[in-house]
Amino acid sequence: MIRFLYADQLTAHEKLAHAMFVDRAKQFKERLGWDVSVDSTGEERDQYDALNPLYVIWEDPDGSHGGSMRFLPTTGRTMTNEHFLHLTDGVHIQSPLIWECTRFCLTTGARPQIAAALMLAGSELMRGHGVEHFLGVFDAAMERVYRHIGASPEVLGSAGKGREKTSVGLWAYTPEAKAKLLAKAEIPQEAMRHWYERAFGARPKVKSAVA
Repeated sequence: MIRFLYADQLTAHEKLAHAMFVDRAKQFKERLGWDVSVDSTGEERDQYDALNPLYVIWEDPDGSHGGSMRFLPTTGRTMTNEHFLHLTDGVHIQSPLIWECTRFCLTTGARPQIAAALMLAGSELMRGHGVEHFLGVFDAAMERVYRHIGASPEVLGSAGKGREKTSVGLWAYTPEAKAKLLAKAEIPQEAMRHWYERAFGARPKVKSAVA
């Protein structure tokens, strides 16, 4: 199932949260070799986890983490504006209609449907929260994942070549793209809507990130 959880709600889901941060360490530190910090418990966290972001998490039936991603509104601090301006030619992207998505993570051996389910949850978040685009920085490996599940972004800028290529893009969910994600995720639209409304109700009140 999908869970929509703000950082200040993670204490009520300690097993799931711990597994998410450990899987982030395995993906970004061990597999990709990124320069990220891992604490003594094996968790990977950064400064943006302290801003009360919204996490979209796939929880397996046994309560373990299958995959996740993190969202912050671009009206506050974002990784893109603070660390990747070279990909946007120095342009700060800030709008109440654009949220940044970072730390897209899949557990080792995750089923292909989980990546599609996470992106489908993103489309539900857009619909319910009135967001028009997601902004994100991604590497060459994730570009292939997005293309495979039918959720490729509009690329705004790139640097590097081959496996070292890094890009920044904008996602907008068209009805055609959503139909592909529903087929890939093998999840009924009614189930995704239920998970969303369980978290936010029919008329969600958007939290602000901590400055």
